[in-house]
Amino acid sequence: MILKSLSLINYKNFESKDFTFDAKINCFVGNNGVGKTNILDAIYHLSFGKSYFNPVTSQNINHDADFFVVNGVYDKDNREEKVVVSAKKGSKKVIKRNAKVYERFADHIGFLPLVIISPADRDLITEGSDTRRKFIDGVISQSDKSYLSNLLGYSKILAQRNALLKYFAANSTFNADTLAVYNEQLEGFGTPIFEKRKQFLERFAPIFNERYKAISGGTEHVTLTYSSTLSDMPLKHSLTNALAKDRSLQYTSVGIHKDDLQFEINGHPVKKFGSQGQQKSYLIALKLAQFDFIKQESGTTPLLLLDDIFDKLDESRVQHIIELVNTNDFGQLFISDTHPERTESVVKNIHQSYELFHLERAQ
Repeated sequence: MILKSLSLINYKNFESKDFTFDAKINCFVGNNGVGKTNILDAIYHLSFGKSYFNPVTSQNINHDADFFVVNGVYDKDNREEKVVVSAKKGSKKVIKRNAKVYERFADHIGFLPLVIISPADRDLITEGSDTRRKFIDGVISQSDKSYLSNLLGYSKILAQRNALLKYFAANSTFNADTLAVYNEQLEGFGTPIFEKRKQFLERFAPIFNERYKAISGGTEHVTLTYSSTLSDMPLKHSLTNALAKDRSLQYTSVGIHKDDLQFEINGHPVKKFGSQGQQKSYLIALKLAQFDFIKQESGTTPLLLLDDIFDKLDESRVQHIIELVNTNDFGQLFISDTHPERTESVVKNIHQSYELFHLERAQ
């Protein structure tokens, strides 16, 4: 799959900008604030219908406008595919494929597989479990529609159960039968999600370990493990056991919405004991493993977006990453960097065709 061209209208700092891309490597270079990351985010937007960096739609519209349009032309399976994402202040966002509007955004997820590696990924290490669950869900959902459907169903029932717990507290009442209905529905959606996550980690962890070994030169031992209360007992039992606590808290304290991933290096949490370079290598290995997994599952080579990844990595680790992407495993790459000379010297060593886009000021 190749992104042939990109057109931006009123997207973030761009009033109007058009790009025609190389089939292999495309580099956006320039000082901070010129919009390099915004271009990568626009490409991400075409795959997922939302920004990677700012989920508030209206804040992705140029300050001087009341709408944005992102237009991409792809070559996929020997067919031209045109995808347009547009949003207007006060209106619902619209995604079109070949001029046909999607009724549900979920139907578009996975059609244009993509992996982004960015400094913002550090949230996976530093933030709470919600961020890591979104990572798992994002990987699985790109190739499994039933999983995404179960996630949406679970979230809806969870919100209703939480609202009911608040209602009980506010009105000094309780109805065990009504709550039992929600418990049963949560288990119906949650158990398949747990099973899919468990199966995913069993396949994903070895891929991740291989990627980290290649980046680090094999000098460090890393582990990636899945933590869930459903590993100990069925969800309906957990919900029953936590009933008193849930009534007190007025929200659901157990379930797959509390699952987490444990990141460790040499037997210790990466967050506390990993150096800046080790943490970055860990995150890059996670994302490259995500790339491998999605490619295997979808049968399509995802686009790979590298946002400022050369910063804070020592030269040997950068060289390892470049050697990795210099194989036929990868398809089209998009890279942003503040140092044009560094970027060009790196991509010249890849022995692939490339295009350098110099951005000097907001367009």
